[in-house]
Amino acid sequence: MEPRAEAVRIPFGKLELDADRFLPRPGRGIVLFAHGSGSGRRSPRNRFVASHLHSHGIGTLLVDLLTEAEARIDEVSAEYRFDIPLLQDRLIAATDWVLARAESKGMPVGYFGASTGGAVAMIAAAQRPEAVGAIVLRGARTDLGDSAAPSIRCPTLILVGGNDPPIRQVNTETLRWLRCEKELVVIPGASHLFEETGALDAVAERTTAWFDRHLPAFPR
Repeated sequence: MEPRAEAVRIPFGKLELDADRFLPRPGRGIVLFAHGSGSGRRSPRNRFVASHLHSHGIGTLLVDLLTEAEARIDEVSAEYRFDIPLLQDRLIAATDWVLARAESKGMPVGYFGASTGGAVAMIAAAQRPEAVGAIVLRGARTDLGDSAAPSIRCPTLILVGGNDPPIRQVNTETLRWLRCEKELVVIPGASHLFEETGALDAVAERTTAWFDRHLPAFPR
C-alpha cells in the first residue's frame, strides 16, 4: 500500500517551500528529490520513482524548490530554473530541516536529481558531505555541476537514456571528474524524459537498488 503523504512546509528565510514527505520504515533513510526545469513535487516521473522507494521502506521528500509565485513567473520567463545557486541553497535548507526534525534526526539522506536538478543535487552534496550518503542522477545536466564533482564523496549513480546523446556526452565527461564510487548506466532505447515503455521502470529499479546498497541503516 502506498504510504500516505504528509504535506509539510520548509522555512527558507521569509519564504516557505511546499513539500510532500513520506517517512521511512524504522532503520531506513530518506531521499530528497531535486526536480528538473519547470517541474516540482507533483512530477509524475519522480513520484513514480518515489513510490518504488516507498515499497522498499525508503522515505522521500519531494520539495518544490520554487514558491508558487516563482513557479508562475518561471513558466513565462524561465528565470529561476537555471539559477543553480538559488536552488542548491534551498535543497540544503531542506536537508538541514530534515536532519533537525526529531523523527528524522541522524537519518541517512540521499539525493535524487533530475535534469537541472541533477546539478543542484551534486553541488548540495559537495557542501553537505557529512549528511548525504548517496546520489542518483537521472537525465541530469551534470555539466552545470561539474565544478562540484571532484568534491563529492558519496557513491553517485548516473542514469541516462540511450537515445539522449547530448546528456550522455556531458554525463560521460562528469564521470571523469568524480572521485567517489561512481557508475554510469545507459538505459537502452530511452530518451531524455524516459517515456518509453519500461524505461522509467528501469530507472526506479536501478535507483532503489543503489539506495538499498549505499544508504545505510541508522541505529535506533
